[in-house]
Amino acid sequence: MARRPARRPGPAPAAALARLEALRTECGPAPAQEKLAAIAALDRARLPHADAVLRLHEALSFLAAYPDDERVRSAAEFVLQRFAGRADLRGARRALEGSGIAGTDIVYPFFAPTARWLARDWPERLSVAWSDLEHPERLLAALPLLATYSESPALDEYDFPVREWLRRLAGLDVTDATWIVRRTETLTRSSFLHEALYQELELTLRLAWGDGGPSRTLDRWPTGPVHCFDAPLRRQRPDLRRELRRRPLAVEPVDPRDGRRLVELARRAMITRARDLDAFAWGSADDVRLVRWDDGLVFALIGQVPERRLMLESVYGILTLQNGVPIGYALISSLFRSSEIAYNVFDAFRGGEAAWVFARMLATARAVFGASAFVIVPYQLGHDNDEGLDSGAFWFYAKLGFAPRDPETLRLMQSEERRIKAKPGYRSDRATLQRLSAENAFLDLGRPRRDVMGALPMADATLAVVRELAARGGADRERAVASCREDTIRLLGAAAFRGMTPGEKLALDRWAPLVCVLPGVERWPAADRRALAGVIRAKGGRRESEFVLRFDAHARLRRSLAALALRESKR
Repeated sequence: MARRPARRPGPAPAAALARLEALRTECGPAPAQEKLAAIAALDRARLPHADAVLRLHEALSFLAAYPDDERVRSAAEFVLQRFAGRADLRGARRALEGSGIAGTDIVYPFFAPTARWLARDWPERLSVAWSDLEHPERLLAALPLLATYSESPALDEYDFPVREWLRRLAGLDVTDATWIVRRTETLTRSSFLHEALYQELELTLRLAWGDGGPSRTLDRWPTGPVHCFDAPLRRQRPDLRRELRRRPLAVEPVDPRDGRRLVELARRAMITRARDLDAFAWGSADDVRLVRWDDGLVFALIGQVPERRLMLESVYGILTLQNGVPIGYALISSLFRSSEIAYNVFDAFRGGEAAWVFARMLATARAVFGASAFVIVPYQLGHDNDEGLDSGAFWFYAKLGFAPRDPETLRLMQSEERRIKAKPGYRSDRATLQRLSAENAFLDLGRPRRDVMGALPMADATLAVVRELAARGGADRERAVASCREDTIRLLGAAAFRGMTPGEKLALDRWAPLVCVLPGVERWPAADRRALAGVIRAKGGRRESEFVLRFDAHARLRRSLAALALRESKR
């Protein structure tokens, strides 16, 4: 239980805040005493401006995730639990709008599924952020579509401003934003059509602060006993290949009730940091697991609902929890015994054990998806990404063992490494970092393979699908898909598709055209064709990771899809 920090004579607020920040990564009995004194001084202090309030919030959040002992954790949490009521926060509320701190509003152009979730759970708090709306004319033009036909004469006759029309259309009990979200959803049966219609409006919404609402100040997950740090946090780089031999302590499925809560926690963690992520927005409560490591580190591994899964590779979102505090997120895309990793640490927790958390992330991909090769895409390396260039993201990954396969980029990397070694203090300039990060970087546990994500042009295989469907149905794509489905069932055996769930039926419709163009599939042994049916059903099953494992275990399928992709890439 969080306890009020003991009151004692302490430093002035500015000095206390500076000292608390300086001690973030210094852990042990002596730093703990200084941290407690600083927290006690800051608990009742009134900080002079918004920047200082934000800095205090970030320092306390860091200590909640990486406490020296239970006293430090309890004191930090006590101040955070009361943060929304601080007098200095009330004065800085407008300046801190969008920060995700408890007591402040969230303003962001949310994705369609996130807007739908907010309109469902907090309809009375959601409104259009009119001052941030760049294209109100789009909303005005859409009103005849969103209203009913019986309201169209009034819309044609009266030239009210769009804000006035929404006040009239929504009535007294529904906010403007909630009305828009619900109407766009009502008009479309497909989530893809709803997303396209909603996104075309380019709305920015405001979620007003209120009890129980999303905040990065208070959102937690009970991951178990708190792990305390009695020594300075590890700043040295891990031996990545050695760490990849480690296995998680446990990979725990959760029931759908906890799965829903974890998906919501992941969504809350994103919107309170002015971000949105499809993997969480479309997260499936039936496909959530907790991956437990030591030192209080837990990954919430979240799959997507079958409707929103990609055609080929499997994508999972990860919410990183340190002692139950969300400290970052990641995406793991997997197929061909390889994984593409997009790794992010939230701002407040940079300077922690980022490299070690990343090592556990890769080890998780190996344990859950069987990956033996890993890839980082250019954006994550810093290409056309100002934040990545400023932080030197390319060298973060390079020093852990990642390297480009592109010969020219590899030569540039080796040249820069020689300069760094010869001239202490040398740093690659921004233009050089942009060139270094222009190609994928790879880490291979064995001999480098061509058939891995980032090297194999998997999407090119579907060019053959385009030709097949055009030949079978032209504009009548539904007839073409039905024809492919019938041929696939006949080829792979009707018995293999009995008793399908809705998700499995959807996967069959999506994969049937690809099956029809796989080279030589009709000559496969019956056992391999039955196994292919199992791969397809797994794509629409409860856990998409099962699809990855079944696909990668099917040697003929891997070879056939790789050959098709390479053939199409040369056409």
